[in-house]
Parts: sequence; structure tokens; C-alpha cells
Amino acid sequence: MSVFVQASSGSPPHKAAVPEIVRRSSSYHPCVWGDHFLAYNAPDHATPDADTVQKAEVLNKEVKNMLLEAASQPKQQLKLINDIQRLGVAYHFEPEIDGALKRMYDMYHELCGTKSKDELHMVALCFRLLRQHGYYVSSDVFNMFKDESTRAFKECLSKDAEGLLSLYEASHLRVHGEDILDEALAFTTSHLENLKTQLTNPLAGLVIRALKLPLWKTVTRIEARHYISVYGNINSHSKTLLHFAKLDFNLVQKLHQSEAAEVSSWWKSLNIKEKLPFAREKPIETFFWGVGMSFEPQYRLARRVLAAVMALIVVVDDVYDIYGTVEELTLFTEAIQRWDISALDELPEYMRPLYQILLDLYSGVEKEFSKAGIPPSFVEFAKDSLKEITKSYIFESKCLNKWIVPTMETCIPHTIISSTIPILTMSFVVGMGQVVTREALEWLSGNPLLIRAGSLYCRFTDDMAEYKDGKAEDESFLVDVYMKEHGVSKEDTFSELKKRNVLAWKDMNSQCFGQTALPLPLLTAALSMSRLACILYEYQEMDGFTSSNTKTKELIRSVLVDPVPI
Repeated sequence: MSVFVQASSGSPPHKAAVPEIVRRSSSYHPCVWGDHFLAYNAPDHATPDADTVQKAEVLNKEVKNMLLEAASQPKQQLKLINDIQRLGVAYHFEPEIDGALKRMYDMYHELCGTKSKDELHMVALCFRLLRQHGYYVSSDVFNMFKDESTRAFKECLSKDAEGLLSLYEASHLRVHGEDILDEALAFTTSHLENLKTQLTNPLAGLVIRALKLPLWKTVTRIEARHYISVYGNINSHSKTLLHFAKLDFNLVQKLHQSEAAEVSSWWKSLNIKEKLPFAREKPIETFFWGVGMSFEPQYRLARRVLAAVMALIVVVDDVYDIYGTVEELTLFTEAIQRWDISALDELPEYMRPLYQILLDLYSGVEKEFSKAGIPPSFVEFAKDSLKEITKSYIFESKCLNKWIVPTMETCIPHTIISSTIPILTMSFVVGMGQVVTREALEWLSGNPLLIRAGSLYCRFTDDMAEYKDGKAEDESFLVDVYMKEHGVSKEDTFSELKKRNVLAWKDMNSQCFGQTALPLPLLTAALSMSRLACILYEYQEMDGFTSSNTKTKELIRSVLVDPVPI
């Protein structure tokens, strides 16, 4: 793939004498995966044998028939759709699922508005599935589960673990003004915490996991790997569906392994460790991020572009945060704005290889887009995002070097950009193929509420994780800014940022229901940026991206290395 071109040799060494500069050092751990993924570089690695393909095709048809036959039984069909989605195979049945949920949306109040307290699970499941699919349905249906005199949720629900779990999951899709879902979250969280030690598996395991990582805040591939291991222990499970999910997971995993091998080979050819030894090497972590955004086979190009751009953005970030002086970083920022090879000679010697690699990368992306039938001009949106992030990086560098005294008000516009959410979302979306339109890219490039809220959530979550780890001031930038500006403690600062995170999720949710500017696959990819931040930072209570030799390594292994036992 021409996106992954070899790094150019660059310019001759700069011979002019410069005063000695004391550089900061980094303590990042070495690249976790080394050359592991190069083993998947065989041309036929992702090509399945004929017997496996035939088995998958037969099972696919059987699951499709199950979906169609359940149309007359909404409760059964809802459960089946939920299982199909959690097992990661919904992309095979999009027309059938779309049709089923459209029918349920049309009869939503008839279906959910007249149920008894025993139907909490079904009502909450229907509500969640419809909202997940982009339908704005009313949360007023949950009023029937409240006591008329106290206006609190009925205490008789406190022992209905399945119903509580379903309502808990549904409450995470709330928007501003939905007090009933705020109440539902508090009610279900309290009772599930009390019940979790009294339940037996598999329900106990599902409750414990949900309390740490709700379904709305995880990504399909990670959830699929987990749910496959649980689903077979559920009494009502379908052996056909489970077998299909296992086969499909392993088939797609081989495709991902081939993509990861290509990313790994490209990264090795750049020799970043020798050129910029202080920088983090994260090629597999960034590819894993792309898998989290959209794992489906048709988004292969988007994943590879995202992995390459993100891996280099990590290096650029380290140049700004660790190594460069403000004067040097100003030159680099100006060179990025010019986007011209002639700027190379004006840069410090150590910056030149990185600048050349960036020019080569985007040139390669343009060629690859042309081959794939994607307008090469779409790359300009990604380039513009790179130009914007370097402007925010230089602002934060000046703050950290005491050139500027920052406040939360002056930081927030730059924080939205430097969170990397705008550039990474754009870098992925431009490669998604036919679902992408110029109008959608223009909407994204304006940093709509979906992106702004996601950026703040990701940055607040990351900075709090970094502060807990005792990292340097630049790695917990906003925490320090807020504490100094308001003269408050770490605890008060964390409390405020967590409140803002709750509001950010409501903002993001408000952009997801009834949305027309973005097709659902693009919307899902954009929202998954925040989900990945939740998984790697909030769920792990640390910076699981930088410190990827911990829980993150286990997650990557489960998704990209270890096949599911058949």
C-alpha cells in the first residue's frame, strides 16, 4: 500500500554551530510488540480455507432466517438483535436489523408504553437498541416503573437483576433534560452494586463488567471478544449464532493481523527509534485504535490511514512535549503550515526526518485514495487537521515554558484540538469510502458539538489518569491549570472535571439521535473515539495508551492475536 512509503533520506546534516540545549528525557517503556506482527505478513495469511468459508456461509443464512422468523415476536427479536450486536456480527445483517428496528420505532408506544413492571428488561432493551440505531425515542416510557405517590422507581424492581441491568445500560444514552434517566442510573447503580455478590454467573459477571464499562461506552470488537466467552453459558443461547460468531471473529482477526503486519513493517522502515529516540513507538496501539473505531472489513483503508497518522502524531506530540524548545517548535509549526519541501532546510536537523515522513505519508494517502476511487482532495481535510493541531501544540508548549499564563478559558479551544480527537476522527473518516461525502467532511471540519464534547471528555479523562500516575505537569496539563487558577485541591478539580464529563456524554448523545449530517457508520466511528478513551483511560484508571504494557496489552492480544477457540 503506497500510504506506507519508505522515509526519505532527508537533507545533509546542518553544520552551523548552535549553543548546547538541555533536553528533557522520557521514561516511556519500549515498544511492546516488537516484530511480533511481522509474522502475519504472508500474502495468503488472511485467505480462509474453502471449508471454513462454506461453514460461515451456511451459518450466516441460518442466523438470517432466525431474525426473519422472529419478526412476529418482538421480544424474541429484540433479544436476538441484542445478541447479534454484542457478538460483533451485526454488520452481516444490516438490512434485516434496520427493517426490524424501523418497525419497532413505528410501534414504539404500543410496544413499550403499556407494559407491566415485569417487562422492565424488554422496555429498556427496546429503548436502548432504538437509540443506538439513531432513533430518538421518548424516555417517558419509564414513568410506568415509578411509584405514583413517591415518584421514585418502585422498590419491587430492586430484585429484578436482569431488568435493572437493562435499565442501567439504557440510562447511559440519556441527553440533557432527561431527569428520569439520571434517576434511573442512580437507582440501578445502587441496587446492582448490592446485588452483584448475590448473583450467579453469567449474570453476575455481566453486572460487574457493566458497572465498570457500560455497553454504550465500549467498542464492538472488544465487546464481541468478551461476549463470545459469556454467551454460551446463557441458557437461552443459540448454538448456531455462537458458532457463527466464533468463525467470523477469527476470519476478521486474520484480516486485521495482515493489516497490522503492514503497519508494523512500514513503521520499522521509518527507523524512528534511531532518529528520535525520545519518542514513543505505538504502531500497533494506533492500529488497535482504528479497529476499535470500525472493525468491519470494508474499512481496511481507513484503519491503515488512521494507524499511520496517529503513530506519527504521537511522535509529533513528544517533540512538542519533551524535546523541542519553543523556538524550534515555532519553526516546525510554521513549516507544517507551509507544507512544502523547501521548509526542510529551515528546521533543526532532528526535525527534518519527521517533516519529510509527514510529507511522504500524505502524498501516499492521496495516491491510495485515487486507486480506491476516493477523491484525493479529501486528504486536504486531514492535512488541515494536522496544521490545526500543531498550532494548539505550540500554544500549550508556550504555556508550559511560562511564555503564557494559561486559564481554562484560553486553554479550552486549544484543548479541543490538542486532544487529537479532531485530527484522528478526520484521518479515519476520509478513508471510509463511499459512505463519506464532502458535506460530511465539511461538517466534521467545523468541530461540531459531537467532536468538541468528545475532545473535552477524552482530554479531561486522560489528564486525570496522568495526574493519578504522578506524571509531569505537561501530561496533566488541564488538572494543573484548573488547580492553579481556582486555588483548589486535586479532589475538587477531579470532581469538577467528572461533572463536565457527564455533561460531555450528554452532549455527544444529543448528536447521535435523529442525526442527519452524518451516516450512521461515520457517526459510530466518531463516537468510538470517546469510547476508546473510556476503555484506555477511565476503565483502566491510568493512561493505558502510553503505558500499554498493562491491561491494554491484554486487550490487544485478545482482539488481534489470540483466536477464539471453536
